[in-house]
Amino acid sequence: MTTTNALPPVVDAGTWQRELDALRAREKAATRELDAIAAQRRRLPMVQMPDYVLEGEHGPVSLAEIFDGTSQLIVYNHMWFPGEKWQCPGCTGFTSQFTRPEFLRDYDARFVIVTQGPIDEALAYKRRVGNRLPWYSTANSSFGTDVGAPPGGGFGLNVFLRDGNTVYRTWHTDGRGIEQLAHTFALVDALPYGRREAWQDSPAGWPNDEDPGTRWPASATIAERYGDPEG
Repeated sequence: MTTTNALPPVVDAGTWQRELDALRAREKAATRELDAIAAQRRRLPMVQMPDYVLEGEHGPVSLAEIFDGTSQLIVYNHMWFPGEKWQCPGCTGFTSQFTRPEFLRDYDARFVIVTQGPIDEALAYKRRVGNRLPWYSTANSSFGTDVGAPPGGGFGLNVFLRDGNTVYRTWHTDGRGIEQLAHTFALVDALPYGRREAWQDSPAGWPNDEDPGTRWPASATIAERYGDPEG
């Protein structure tokens, strides 16, 4: 079978190995830089949080209780649009990747979703799209606004540390900073054609879509793949 797509040049094995070795040197340098960034992240100061009360599946819950006995907590603030059946496809797609987060218990940590939507609607959406993470609502709390995800605002990710009943905020990121936590982009970036988005630096003639996110699944598609049709 032939293809009309642009193709990388074909070379002998020795040439290919030399090119790979040169790229590997840059990849290893990037890995060491990420290690250095993580080391700096571990040395960040932190800020004490108020005693927020959010809504969980079984009623009101304090921020400290959301840790569920662990000392570290990752919170993804999921965008929410009131009255909409399908919420942000980027948030829905990103959080759908995490189907077995229990391994974080080995690191004394937990990963949860917080959204501005009322808890009943949030839990219904969780079932509809087949999400496997615990969900909480900040609809009756200023928590979302205070950590960079106000009503009608964007998404974000925060990390917290608990000492007894006192909670501290240690790290925050948003935008493309979230990508480092997603395995999808890492896998796609390893492919010859990459993300196929117009912004990426690709050889002339490479297959690219005009708009970023064209190949991201819609929330309805995620629900069809993973969700509960009765949810």
